[in-house]
Amino acid sequence: MSHKILAINPGSTSTKIALYSGESMVFTKTIDHSPEELNKFNNIADQFDYRKNMILEVLKKGGCELTELSAVVGRGGILPPVESGAYRINKDMVDRLKNNPVVEHASNLGALIANAIAETLEIPGFIYDSVSVDQLEPVARVSGMAGIERSSTFHALNSRAMAIKVAERLGKKYEDLNFIVAHLGGGISLSAHKKGKAVDIIADDEGPFSPERAGRVPCKKLIDVCYSGDYDKRTMHRNLRGNGGVNSYFGTNDMRVLERIVKDGNEEAVLIYEAMAYQIAKGIGELSAVLCGDVDAIIITGGIAHSNDFVSLIEKRISFIAPVEVMPGENEMEGLALGALRVLENKEIAKEYIDR
Repeated sequence: MSHKILAINPGSTSTKIALYSGESMVFTKTIDHSPEELNKFNNIADQFDYRKNMILEVLKKGGCELTELSAVVGRGGILPPVESGAYRINKDMVDRLKNNPVVEHASNLGALIANAIAETLEIPGFIYDSVSVDQLEPVARVSGMAGIERSSTFHALNSRAMAIKVAERLGKKYEDLNFIVAHLGGGISLSAHKKGKAVDIIADDEGPFSPERAGRVPCKKLIDVCYSGDYDKRTMHRNLRGNGGVNSYFGTNDMRVLERIVKDGNEEAVLIYEAMAYQIAKGIGELSAVLCGDVDAIIITGGIAHSNDFVSLIEKRISFIAPVEVMPGENEMEGLALGALRVLENKEIAKEYIDR
């Protein structure tokens, strides 16, 4: 009999849930939260009951029998740096995310809600591939400025899930192969996976620009803008994340809109479109050096990977490095559920979180 797993992925304005039976998705739903509703809460943790009750209501309407569940898995929130893979939700983790979060972030609710439902049912509750997965090698942490250390911030959940899937396609283990994964969404991150560990990454503030993020901006010019007196700190943060990238050029973060402008022959749009692909390819080349050129596959994933035209611009610059696997979509719900399934099937051991 297949294990039934409930996956919970809270986002800033929505909560995604999915029910899996073994490796097959049975049911999925995105629960949208209006700004008016969310503005009633002082902080993220205060949204706990509101979001949990909405999840339970949707499951009830969908005919989901909670008593049939084998486990509940939530999106791993922003904890202090952790290893990749599964962690069993425990009191230390709940206390950290509820009372002393590293950063206020909707993903912090993933573990809290999963734990509450799992405890009621007396079944295991897990997180999988937290936002804070950090496996950087010491040499990768050096920034070049004393007092500022590089850290690991990337789309760990989807990136690792797709790397594991490609390894399975190749008939090998993720831990035996080397991959470069490019996650292309509203934010873009690149990661180098060496024998089962993401040993280096290019975060959304140090690499390619994206639909809404500025990426790697010339430091000296950025300092001049910051001290020009025209912008406050909050505005500059928004200019880098939210109002940056494609949004700063064309007032939209929708790549479909940009592609329509490109097809209309707008020369500036063509340049920006090609520049984004160019920077992604350049970042992949940078990470190929981290792996000394020993790359089994380059994986292109995320929502933008649905665009064949855009992906082809990247492929023509990187296909000489390694075979390219295109795996469109966010795939986060699958990553959560299949991660928990591996634990239940004793293919992976869940770690115990110890707060530091």
